[in-house]
Amino acid sequence: MRTRSISTATALAVLFSSAALTVVTTAGSASAATAVLSSPSGLAVGAERVFVGDAANGRILATDHNGTLVDTGTGFGDVSDLALSDDGLTLYAAVPSSHEVVALDAATLDVKARYPVATDTGPRHLAFSAGKVWFSYGDQWDGDLGSVDPAADPASGTDPVALAQLPAEGTGSGLWGQALLDTDPLRPGLLAVGETGDSTGTLALLDVSSGTAKVTAWHDASYALNNGVGDIDLVPGADQVLVNGTDRDAFANGTFTKAGAYPAGHKADVGAGGLVAQVAGTKVAVYRPNATRPLRTYSTGTQPAAEVTWAPDASRIFAVVQGGTGWTLKPLTQPTLNVPALTVNAPTSAPRAKKLAVTGRISATVPLPAGIKLSVTRTDLESPNGRTLPAVTVKADGTYSFSDTPYSGGTVTYKVSYAGDSAHTAASASDKVAVSRATPALTLNNNGKVYGYGADVRFTAHLGTTYKNRKVEIWADPFGTDRPKRLIRSGTVNSSGNLAATVDMARDTTVYAVFKGDSRYKPRTLKVTAYAKVRVSTAVSRHYRTGKIGSTTYHWFHKNTDPLLTTTMTYYPGRRQRFDLQVYYQGDWHPLDSEYFALGTAGRSAVSLGAPGEAGIRARMRSAYINGSSGDSVNSTTYGVWKYLYWSN
Repeated sequence: MRTRSISTATALAVLFSSAALTVVTTAGSASAATAVLSSPSGLAVGAERVFVGDAANGRILATDHNGTLVDTGTGFGDVSDLALSDDGLTLYAAVPSSHEVVALDAATLDVKARYPVATDTGPRHLAFSAGKVWFSYGDQWDGDLGSVDPAADPASGTDPVALAQLPAEGTGSGLWGQALLDTDPLRPGLLAVGETGDSTGTLALLDVSSGTAKVTAWHDASYALNNGVGDIDLVPGADQVLVNGTDRDAFANGTFTKAGAYPAGHKADVGAGGLVAQVAGTKVAVYRPNATRPLRTYSTGTQPAAEVTWAPDASRIFAVVQGGTGWTLKPLTQPTLNVPALTVNAPTSAPRAKKLAVTGRISATVPLPAGIKLSVTRTDLESPNGRTLPAVTVKADGTYSFSDTPYSGGTVTYKVSYAGDSAHTAASASDKVAVSRATPALTLNNNGKVYGYGADVRFTAHLGTTYKNRKVEIWADPFGTDRPKRLIRSGTVNSSGNLAATVDMARDTTVYAVFKGDSRYKPRTLKVTAYAKVRVSTAVSRHYRTGKIGSTTYHWFHKNTDPLLTTTMTYYPGRRQRFDLQVYYQGDWHPLDSEYFALGTAGRSAVSLGAPGEAGIRARMRSAYINGSSGDSVNSTTYGVWKYLYWSN
């Protein structure tokens, strides 16, 4: 159908008031423009363009058949429906807020004419037939039909707008409200009418070929054919209307009768040749005329499509679907082709260089040709772009099988494809096999060793037998969150299988040897941890001389002088030095309490010991970094040398 009313889409837009409609391109057109509509209201499709109304923002948007935005018209008020002239040159919009029908140039969206409608309610729904625009209007129990004759010249005294066009004869009690309208270019001069807003389900088929509506068929028997009309479509090639996307009602002898039904849906559009695009839950199903099984189905995500309509040449369907951020105009391509179901079943795992079997099945709701062949591609580490295997012929029952011997280990993928035919789309499926690989020998030295601060330590990785890959990486990860893991060296091992790298041991460091594997040997990572001490020294000041007591050198102080002991230690944020103090008494050293002192940003900590006030006292002190107790754990415990102190007179 060329034109479609989306009254239900408008209702859904109100229900989901926060949602918006996005007109987007199909996948692969990343640079194409997009547009957002908060309230979709009217959908019309021409030979080259698709038009969508936005009631809340007073806009009409035009896209091409790929969904790419090509034009936008603004300032139209609350557009409620759209319709195209038979020649596709003029687009008509119903605008209830200003009570008018607006004619636009379909190529530019420029306004050509405005037709005021003398009503307080409407116009609401539009359809074009027999050279006129037909519209519904009116309030509850007061629905009616009007028309606009674009050929009429107001200057001649002829009003292009005519109201009260619903025939009085043969229409019972008339229309309850603003009716849905539908036409079809293959059924010229006919206008399908579906009453909305009540459950009587009134249907009408009007002959408008003369420019004046005449009743061809009428039905208003409550619940006899339906429980209310939410969608109506005039069927080309048959004297039928399709109601609510499901019920086929035939018209003859002035009335409607049941003629059959499709599986349950709630709205649809009928295209050229009688193909039906039906909204059923979160699927759009395509049916051949009178069929009970779909030709193909499309998923619309988590929500039903608000509307569907065919392109004039039936090359695609346009569906208004709800996405993550709003409503999306989505082209559904190849609607006339059946989609085969294809399966591939390969073993979960298999030994390398051993034969394995792959099986599968292809089926379709439209029978496939006999003896079709499927192409097979194997992708593995040796053939990352795929290697073509011999094609396999499908048996009469749709099954197939083939065998293969994978010489490459790791993940091996078998992809089976059907190229399609005149009645079927292409199809493909794949399955993966975990093919075994050997574990290579990999070693790394220096695990657990402790080194002085800043030592340059050589770490050597040794790689055993592999297939093609002889490369190893050596990584260093210093302790602490401020220094990231980094690659020290990457290269091919020498003839002895070794690769070495030097690490500056300023902190405890985890060193990794990484082999990334090849098609016959697994990837492997080995790690060792080596430890680094801090640099620590203590300077003694305020002494008057140095001298030995026995074999030990002491710093000599007068009994009333307090020594100043300045420790320099490798800095780290929050680090503290431990100050250890011992006194010599009765031939042995006795520890006093140890105390922690913070380091400055230069790594220094000065401690004034205090004067004893008496002579003959011997003491010693040292500074230490204690892993975990000195404020961090990035280095290994390190003790400074003892400094000896003596107080004299």
